[in-house]
Amino acid sequence: MKIKVINGPNLNMLGIREPDIYGKNTYKDLCEFIEDFCDEKEVDFEIFQSNFEGAIVTEIQECLGEFDAIVINPAAYTHTSVAILDALKAVALPTVEVHLSDIDEREAFRKFSFISLYAEKVIKGKGFEGYKEAIEYLVNKY
Repeated sequence: MKIKVINGPNLNMLGIREPDIYGKNTYKDLCEFIEDFCDEKEVDFEIFQSNFEGAIVTEIQECLGEFDAIVINPAAYTHTSVAILDALKAVALPTVEVHLSDIDEREAFRKFSFISLYAEKVIKGKGFEGYKEAIEYLVNKY
């Protein structure tokens, strides 16, 4: 199985941005966590992060024919991006949405996710472990 892990805006600021919400671990720590788990599960993977909506849309489109599934943390675009939703629907790959924090327990505007309209599973509030759960889910299902 080959999985693309896509991370949205401000995730590159982990460890700096609101550590009371997102923790003190860095984005590099997250990438190493994902790499270690994928190596353990013998999963081929690539990680991508961008602060730009169009770059994320392009990355999703480029998954077609190259990857078996997508794990996505769209970050702030969760609540605003029909374009990312449409890109996921267009490539029609199994997708799991992940959020480090529990978006249902935060500001009212964070409670709705466009991405959840396509994703077959949404994992919230489990920190880095949410990525592990997402990858495990995809490996076991597919």
